[in-house]
Amino acid sequence: MKPYQINVSEDDLIGLRSRIRGTRWPVAGAHVAPGRGVDLTLLQEMAGYWADGYDWRAAERRLNAVPNYVADIHGAQIHFQHVRSPHPDATPLLLTHGWPGSVAEFERLVPYLTDPTSYGGQAEDAFHVVVPSLPGFGFSATGDSGGWDVPKIATAWSELMGRLGYERYVAHGGDAGSPITQALSMIDREHVTGIHLTMLMTFPAVDEDLGGFSALDRERLAALDEFNAQRSAYMQVMATRPLTLSYGLTDSPVGLLAWLLERYLEWTDPGSFQGGALSWDDVLTAASLYWFTNTAATSANFYYEGAPAMRELSRGNVPGPNPVPAAVSVFPHDIMLPIPALASRYLGNIVQWRDHHRGGHFPALECPEALATDLRSFARDLRKAPQMAVS
Repeated sequence: MKPYQINVSEDDLIGLRSRIRGTRWPVAGAHVAPGRGVDLTLLQEMAGYWADGYDWRAAERRLNAVPNYVADIHGAQIHFQHVRSPHPDATPLLLTHGWPGSVAEFERLVPYLTDPTSYGGQAEDAFHVVVPSLPGFGFSATGDSGGWDVPKIATAWSELMGRLGYERYVAHGGDAGSPITQALSMIDREHVTGIHLTMLMTFPAVDEDLGGFSALDRERLAALDEFNAQRSAYMQVMATRPLTLSYGLTDSPVGLLAWLLERYLEWTDPGSFQGGALSWDDVLTAASLYWFTNTAATSANFYYEGAPAMRELSRGNVPGPNPVPAAVSVFPHDIMLPIPALASRYLGNIVQWRDHHRGGHFPALECPEALATDLRSFARDLRKAPQMAVS
């Protein structure tokens, strides 16, 4: 393991701004009418700010303000942040992001976890936090080995936590991090004491009798159908033609920004932007990380690698409930909301379930205090009742 410093060259910054200013925009007309994608005027305003107002160096300094490392694992360079708590007996915690996320997604959450006494918590609530970049995302490369699907990533995370010397740890994940965290707890059951998830994906079996489903179950099933019909095109493209898509995203920063911005606009609580919890700088930091690391293609490839498993999952085919103690946090504007009647098929030992009134797909950015509270409560219960753990 080697210390790592994020340092984008000035030439790369100049090159990004030059490409943005040279964007060829579509002409106004019926094809840019509302409801057909990202609004042209909004995108032009954000692109102008990206080129002439947004401060990447400030974001870079914040990312470098915590310890960054790289390690060679399974032939790939894995980047991770390792932030130890000032409280020596803190609980080790692994945080896994998804797409279009990065380690920057957890910037506001980590202080709540590592230094709880500064945020209304107790010293015993503290965590030592490990935040890796998914292979092919940000500063983690995939190497030439390929095949970086959910089980392979979970195995790499197990290796990483072992090298760091953590015998027992809690794991959290959202988006792609949710299935990765579930797989990790099965692969490394001797060391994972519990898992905390957002965006727990639950699907009914083909031709399942829904007669016993509650009104809430039916409401969430309808939302899942709407997502599949209206908002899942991004997933279908990346799961089938990631390389073709990546040419445009790799060559055009504005194309990349539009692809990511649409996700933030659709997946977050509207109040997060209106109330200031999220800002355009958060979106541009994400876009900048994908741009400077040239990972549009490799991150999209994650969907291709995981497509067979996702098809089985979407049909309700699961190997059986995961017995590791689990906690679920549900944020109302997330992409998919878990169906309570189906959750036990995936997680056989749910010890905490929290439904929140605000927040969306990026709770570590939108409502970090609420997420930290759930994580603290879960870890506290694990400590008080170790018999919940499965060894």
